[in-house]
Amino acid sequence: MKVMNSISELQLLRTNPAHAGTGPLGGDVARNGGAKKTSMFEAKLLEAVSAMNEQQLDVGRVEQQLITDPDSVDVHDVVTSMAKAQMSLSLAQTVIDRLVTGWNEISTTR
Repeated sequence: MKVMNSISELQLLRTNPAHAGTGPLGGDVARNGGAKKTSMFEAKLLEAVSAMNEQQLDVGRVEQQLITDPDSVDVHDVVTSMAKAQMSLSLAQTVIDRLVTGWNEISTTR
């Protein structure tokens, strides 16, 4: 590791010329304040996780409303929100499993 301007700003460098790439390790980290550029895939993945999380939170809100004020909530709305949340969670688990499987296949072919 090479220390840059301050102790908090560390930069990893490739020391072996046979290794792929020539730039510093760490990808798209900018030098101004440590802001990171996000890729399109990362942005879509974070958006999907946020949507899944919001559906999980909606289920909790509807369940709480059903307990506190049962007349204001239709039971079908509760079941529908629970089914949506379960489907999004199942889809997220499938995507994660496929990403891990793909990463393992890529790493074993090297």
